[in-house]
Amino acid sequence: MTAYAKVLVTGKTHVTAGPNGAARSRDGFLDVKLPQPHPAAENLFAAAWSACYIGAIQLAAGQRKVKLASEPEVDAEIDLNQAGSDYFLSARLNVHVPGVEREVAQELIEAAHGICPYSKAVHGNIAVTTTLV
Repeated sequence: MTAYAKVLVTGKTHVTAGPNGAARSRDGFLDVKLPQPHPAAENLFAAAWSACYIGAIQLAAGQRKVKLASEPEVDAEIDLNQAGSDYFLSARLNVHVPGVEREVAQELIEAAHGICPYSKAVHGNIAVTTTLV
């Protein structure tokens, strides 16, 4: 983070493990049971990334003066993979931008990866396939 960066939002959670595991945000908005084993981390990451990515598509549309006919949608799949003793993630984002010409929608979803902080965080670190559906 640079010296001139302004913090916009801080997520604060408390997570416990085990058969009664849970994740709770300090503001009470998030309250999820996480009994182990459970793919909660992958599901939560998919939801958080998708929400951010949709916002990035909307921002990209605004920057390009593209009117969105309705809200974009993302079906995200986050895989936890194992190769030998190594664990790693891979992702698939299936993106729907209704009411926008296919070429324009493709441009928006590509631009969104350059805007979305989650996309930036994983860039070059995990395999990501983005498909316009």
